[in-house]
Amino acid sequence: MIDALTSVPPILLVLTALAAFAVAAVAIKIAVKLAVRIGIAAAVILAALYAVGLTDLAFLPFF
Repeated sequence: MIDALTSVPPILLVLTALAAFAVAAVAIKIAVKLAVRIGIAAAVILAALYAVGLTDLAFLPFF
């Protein structure tokens, strides 16, 4: 395994590292976008449930 990595030209190692970084960056970007959307949806749903009185948030110290 190590021999396979050391026998490759350095430019291929650099390109492989760049490709891995690009894939990780895109995956993180998608994950953040999804998390923000889920957070907004959860906030809207909780606010609506609280507004109609279906949730009891009295256990929280600031309500």
